[in-house]
Order: sequence, then structure tokens, then C-alpha cells
Amino acid sequence: MLVHLCFPGSDAENEVGELKLLAQSAGAEVCEVVLGNRQRPDAATYLGKGKADEVRAAVARQEADLVLVNHDLSPAQERNLEKITDSRVLDRTGLILDIFAQRARSHEGKLQVELAQLDHLASRLVRGWTHLERQKGGIGLRGPGETQLESDRRLIRERVKHLNRRLDKVRGQREGRRRARNKIPIPTVSLVGYTNAGKSSLFNRLTGAQVYAADQLFATLDPTMRRIELPGRASIILADTVGFIRHLPHKLVEAFKSTLEEVAEADLLLHVVDTAHPERRDQAQQVDEVLAEIHAEHVERITVFNKIDVVNELPRVERDASGAVRKVWLSAATGAGVPLLLEALAEHYRRHRITRRLLLPTAAGRLHALIHARLHVADESVLPGGQWQMEVELGQSDFDWLMQQADFCPEYLVRAQSGEPAETAL
Repeated sequence: MLVHLCFPGSDAENEVGELKLLAQSAGAEVCEVVLGNRQRPDAATYLGKGKADEVRAAVARQEADLVLVNHDLSPAQERNLEKITDSRVLDRTGLILDIFAQRARSHEGKLQVELAQLDHLASRLVRGWTHLERQKGGIGLRGPGETQLESDRRLIRERVKHLNRRLDKVRGQREGRRRARNKIPIPTVSLVGYTNAGKSSLFNRLTGAQVYAADQLFATLDPTMRRIELPGRASIILADTVGFIRHLPHKLVEAFKSTLEEVAEADLLLHVVDTAHPERRDQAQQVDEVLAEIHAEHVERITVFNKIDVVNELPRVERDASGAVRKVWLSAATGAGVPLLLEALAEHYRRHRITRRLLLPTAAGRLHALIHARLHVADESVLPGGQWQMEVELGQSDFDWLMQQADFCPEYLVRAQSGEPAETAL
């Protein structure tokens, strides 16, 4: 049984449609939707007494065993609704947490979901233990004076501390992997967007991976990374991340902080938008709000309008006043427009790179091989003395990496015109 209240300024049709998708993603079978209108939530039941009675009648008529309320309920409101409807009640946050618990596959993902669930559960424990009083007194029956509720809360606090310690260890490992990636000058590009916008389908199309992609909300939960080659022999690390949604529970943002750091630390964001969705502008605004919450609003981005095959649009690009590509229209399902995106990515990184000339002696064979493996060599020739003369496209991170190599000497950098040693600044 789905329940949604319309408040002034809300979009009932799309919010109810999203609730249906959430319920189906969780594995529920929707039997009926109960709608209502209020100026403000009721303190006792959120819905109000009349609407709660209407939900009770609908539950009895449909023989429903679960009521999903498309709002965040307080523990007291949840308990009161359960008493009135004589059915289990779950609010929006609880529903999303359930979906995340089903989708989590990695060790870190499972820890993050459990932490968010325990945080959500801690304030709701009373409903499961209201029938228990203090432990019995009398000879042989005296206990420590701790109620079952207090004991359970203590166990949850201990479990939360344990999870946080394990997550700190995982975060350290993730940070170590990130530092290792930063030693190799390969930029990271993260796919972001509203849930079910087609990020995983685009990721699979670009990388040839087999990441799970389905027409359901939160099909992707654990981040996946793959290296891909761009036109011009440039390379990037592409990251597929969890989708965003309106009213994303703050508990999830906190629990998935280390995962979402991959977005904030990226060099470029590809904001994937479902072109066929009627509320794509509102969804894009929701994505902007989540990006601001994780401090990623400053990261440069390209907007990718996906699913053009559904609306019969042609693949194309749109540039800003400086000539940089800012929008790309494509279809991840058919592949139309994907080459335009790859070329836009290659062009984006070319705009942030300059060409420098290097003169390497024959003894610098190891460095010569590393440059070919890590950087884009635009031109190369062998001089009569056996030295390698190379023209290399460099960004700032590439240059920093080159300067850190043990067998690199500043004298290997030469002036573009005279061939004399250059200053050691990019």
C-alpha cells in the first residue's frame, strides 16, 4: 500500500511515480495508492486521523501487509500508524535503506549500508520492546536493572563503533589506492546523475565492462572503475557511481561518504541526464544539490543527455563561448553519439595540456619507455648521436610525475625553438 500526501508546491504525479519505482525495486507488489492533501504534516500520524483511517480500510480491503509512506516519519508517527492500520509501516528512508541493503555487494558497501540502517533503527527500537518491563525482581530473578530496550541500544552503539572502526580501515585503503593512482598521471572521470539515468549502460558502452545495468532505481551501488583509451592515445580512469535521488537520506550521504569522495576527487564529472524523462530539469537540480552536499560542486563537468533514441533526437554537441564542449547528446543503448563523447573528453584534456620537447640520452632507456607508457608522445625522432628527441603532450599532473622520476634531469627539457635546456617550470 503506497501513501503520498500532496503539500503546496509539490509534484504529486512524478513523486508517486518515483515511489512506485522504489517499491518495485525493493521487490514489493503495489496493490493500491492512497493520496491526500494537507497544508502541513500531522504531529501524531503525519497523515491525519481521517487519512490514517482511510489507509486502514484500504489495507483491510486489499489484504496488504506493508504500508509505504513517501515521507520521512518520526518513530512516534510510525508506531501510531502501525497501531491504526494494524500493518507494518515503512517510510521513504527505510525503503531506500532496504533497497541499498539488497544491492550492496562489496565489503565496504555492506558496512556502509549496515551503519546507515543501525542509525535509522536506533530511534525506532521502542516499538519492538514496549511489552517488556524491567527485569524481574525476587530471589534469583534480580537483574542489573537494565531494560531490554537499554540493553539493545547499548548493543547497537557497540556495533556502530565496530562498524566505524572497520570503515575507517577501508577508507584508509581507499585513500591509499587513490594516492597510488595519483602517482600515475591518469585523470579520473566520474559518472554522476539521477538514479536510472543510464550511467551503468554508458559505462559499459565506453569500457566494454559487464557492470550490472537494469531499468530500476539504484541498480548500481558499489563504485566501479575502468581505464579507457581516448582518441590521441590519451587515457582516463572512468568511475561508475551510485545514482542520486530527491530527498536522498542524509544518513546515506554520511554512510557513503568515502564512496562519494571518488566524485569529489574526480578531475571531471559526466552528468548523465535521462533526456526522455519529463522531469529531467528537476532531477538535474536534485543532482546539483547532492553534489553541493558532498563538496563536489566545484568540479568541472560535461552534461551528457542520454536516451536520445527514445525521443528520436540526433547525436550532437554544444559548446560554450570559449569553444569547449559542455553538452553531448547520445544513446548508451545504441551507441549513437558515443564517439562524440570520446572526442569531447580527448579535446577537454588536450585543452589543459601543452607540448614540450625532450632530449633524452641513450642511457635514459628506462625513462624513455615510461614516457611512452604513461604520456602522449606527439612526435619522436632519433638524432645521429642516438639521443631521442621527443615532443610530449603534458598536463600539470603529468609534468609533476615526470619531475619525480629518479632518472629525470631538468636538462632533458629543451626550449621549443633553440634546443637549449629549458627552465624547470611547465
